[in-house]
Amino acid sequence: MHKLICKNMENKIQSQRINVVDSLRGFAVVGIIIIHFLEHLNFYAFPELTPFDEGLWDTVFYLGASKMYAIFALLFGLSCYIQHHNAEKRGEDFRLRFAWRMLLLFGWGMLDLVFFNGDILCTYAVLGLLIIPLVKAADKMLMVVAAILFIQPIEVYYIVKGLIVPDAMPMDLGYGHLWNVCYEACANGSFLDVAKAGLTTGLPINFGWAIEHGRLTQTLMLFVVGMLLGRKRLFINEATNLNFWKKAMACAVVLFAITQVLLLTLSFDQMPKCVSMSLDIQLTAWRNFAMMTFYVGGITLLYYKTSMQKAISRLECIGKMSLTDYLLQSIIGGFIFYNWGLGLYTVSGHTMSFVLGIIFCIGLYFFCSFWTSRFRRGPLEELWARATHIKL
Repeated sequence: MHKLICKNMENKIQSQRINVVDSLRGFAVVGIIIIHFLEHLNFYAFPELTPFDEGLWDTVFYLGASKMYAIFALLFGLSCYIQHHNAEKRGEDFRLRFAWRMLLLFGWGMLDLVFFNGDILCTYAVLGLLIIPLVKAADKMLMVVAAILFIQPIEVYYIVKGLIVPDAMPMDLGYGHLWNVCYEACANGSFLDVAKAGLTTGLPINFGWAIEHGRLTQTLMLFVVGMLLGRKRLFINEATNLNFWKKAMACAVVLFAITQVLLLTLSFDQMPKCVSMSLDIQLTAWRNFAMMTFYVGGITLLYYKTSMQKAISRLECIGKMSLTDYLLQSIIGGFIFYNWGLGLYTVSGHTMSFVLGIIFCIGLYFFCSFWTSRFRRGPLEELWARATHIKL
């Protein structure tokens, strides 16, 4: 009887953990979709903008851009840990199957590129392969790797280079001209033109941009941090875990204040160009990490400690279907804004795009709520899970 009670308690805790994580993922997905709608899905063509449009753009991007993807990346690392841990409890080594799972994710990313040249799934798939050797590493090793990635080593190199050689130029991987290919396809092309542009230029554009702007190292760092959070069971309401999030939020406020003050007061225009660009990327990445930590800690505490749990739980259904959500926003968003569909980029300013994003997210909520009330996983999640566990 005692064992049965303990098992039931453990199952209840695990259910709570999944719920809060799904809510966090849903929060990130909604934020990502709204930002993508503002951007016209990586298609920066807008009608004449009003001051309100510009203020809305600045506000949304300041509060959400990079931070939503950071939450998504953090939870990706957490999911990696959970999958390996669950397999380990069954006496299995999940690393080879996880590699296969990442190859499948890369395939989903290629499908996404048919509709949306700003896909991140391919990037996550490649970085997911890189963390496989760390699955069984000691906690201290993971902390060291996360710390090295956190300082943005590429930016450190270019800062030092710029200080030594003031005329040195910032990193340029030479992918800039490819934006014109995507822009032309979105503005004037057919669906096949958009698909061709996405499949032929999407990968170099996305990887190049991520490397040049510190996003690649930050994403990999967040994968590792997510694994550590999973090991420490910090998304479960037990022991002193909630105190951890209070301390994390306090540290985040301090880091945010320091980085924000530096970003506002440093004379970047008086620095060598190589130094100014890399220092700006580095400080912005740290500020975004602080804001992401505050969001995650705040939502986790509100979920467990306040009456807002029910409201936050509304996001669970969206979080459970994140792959389906992401593909849907690419397909429907492309249809709304690109020339091959409704072509609303010609009339949709930032305010209209924001409203369209909200309307899409509301519709997505009802779809996800309907689906998850009847099925365990979303349609694409089910296909991905079945393919993951196929006999190799």
